[in-house]
Amino acid sequence: MKKRKEINRRDFLKVLGTSTASAALLYGCTSNNNSISSKASVQGEIPTDKMTYRTSLSGDKVSLLGYGCMRWPLKASPDGNGEIIDQDAVNELVDYAIAHGVNYFDTSPVYVQGFSEKATGIALKRHPREKFFIATKMSNFQNYTRENSIAMYYQSFKELQVDYIDYYLLHSIGGGSGIDTFKERYVNNGILDFLQKEKEAGRIRNLGWSFHGYVDVFDYLLSLDIKWDFVQIQMNYVDWRHASGRNVNAEYLYGELAKRNIPAIIMEPLLGGRLSNLSDNLVARLKQRRPDSSVASWAFRFAGSYPNILTVLSGMTYMEHLQDNLRTYSPLQPLTNEEMDFLEETAQLMLQYPTIPCNDCKYCMPCPYGLDIPAILVHYNRCVNAGNVPKSLQDENYFQARRAFLIGYDRSVPKLRQASHCIGCEQCNSHCPQNIDIPKELHRIDDFVEKLKQKKEISLG
Repeated sequence: MKKRKEINRRDFLKVLGTSTASAALLYGCTSNNNSISSKASVQGEIPTDKMTYRTSLSGDKVSLLGYGCMRWPLKASPDGNGEIIDQDAVNELVDYAIAHGVNYFDTSPVYVQGFSEKATGIALKRHPREKFFIATKMSNFQNYTRENSIAMYYQSFKELQVDYIDYYLLHSIGGGSGIDTFKERYVNNGILDFLQKEKEAGRIRNLGWSFHGYVDVFDYLLSLDIKWDFVQIQMNYVDWRHASGRNVNAEYLYGELAKRNIPAIIMEPLLGGRLSNLSDNLVARLKQRRPDSSVASWAFRFAGSYPNILTVLSGMTYMEHLQDNLRTYSPLQPLTNEEMDFLEETAQLMLQYPTIPCNDCKYCMPCPYGLDIPAILVHYNRCVNAGNVPKSLQDENYFQARRAFLIGYDRSVPKLRQASHCIGCEQCNSHCPQNIDIPKELHRIDDFVEKLKQKKEISLG
């Protein structure tokens, strides 16, 4: 790929546009971003025989679109106490995905508050075992003991209703105290040796790990005398060169894996949905190039254009998202070098907006004090992208933006679950793969909300 140049202030204003019409597009949290960028373009039937496949080191023919099972659809619990997974909806999505060539399903013991594996297993059990590859993880974040870790491993087989696992991962390597935490979770307790023996016995077909964290941990695992069959990394056209927090630029991660011929599995191709919910300015920019393609399709084409990618995971809660992604990969049209440059400029434009790097993964949940942390951060980011975060009382559109933010906040987050109830216990921080100081951000948002309510001068610092 060609080296991309940094975009300067003059180019930024030129691309963004300074006309009144362009400025007007910035306002309104309830703009058409979702309908423009998320829904599939309805142009003909989706082919069932055109899926793009990649070959793993073990010879598996894996669909380039992988199903991430972290965001299964929910419905109200019959007892009125919260929500449960909508199994009928999960079954429908899985059936449709398999019928259109998807064969890789990625779950974990901790996804959807611990119920993802069971729901995924129920849906997949209705299909021949050779029709799908199942990936799950050793998610021993809290209890590192050998006993607990092995119990978690065997429980995955029970929940998934399988006698072997195709792709097994050490989950979210790189956080905590870095290499020391990795050793505590997997080495000192003998779990890594145990998993390698399970692979030799055939109960694990491919062994790898997912990465969120410090680069020295990434490099350390690649230096071990272990044959890794794959590694799962966060990669999208923003994180390629502009990773935030403790994340590492995907350009480096992918390059190191490609050198060693280790296939990469991609998570967060949409950066937690943020690349399908861009500001109206950026939506218009992408739509001008490909009017009939969704905004999300650009991100999926980016991830799939690199040859060492085995599969690209997407947590498709709704049928329209699944259909859109199927169109993108049935078959894939790789990005040209010129389109790569275009997306790099788009990434730089996006970074002009001070969003919080929340990927809505919900690892921070449940909050012991009942806050809906992801909903708070997602609402804030959505309003930033829509221009509904006024910077001062002097802003021309202050009152319009103020009203949109406050009304949208109450609609998105029940009052008892809003940021004002955060006591700063910091329990959430250790679970965040993006290394966000969550209480700090919640207090900042709460202070911003109170100043909006009282029409006081605003500070976003």
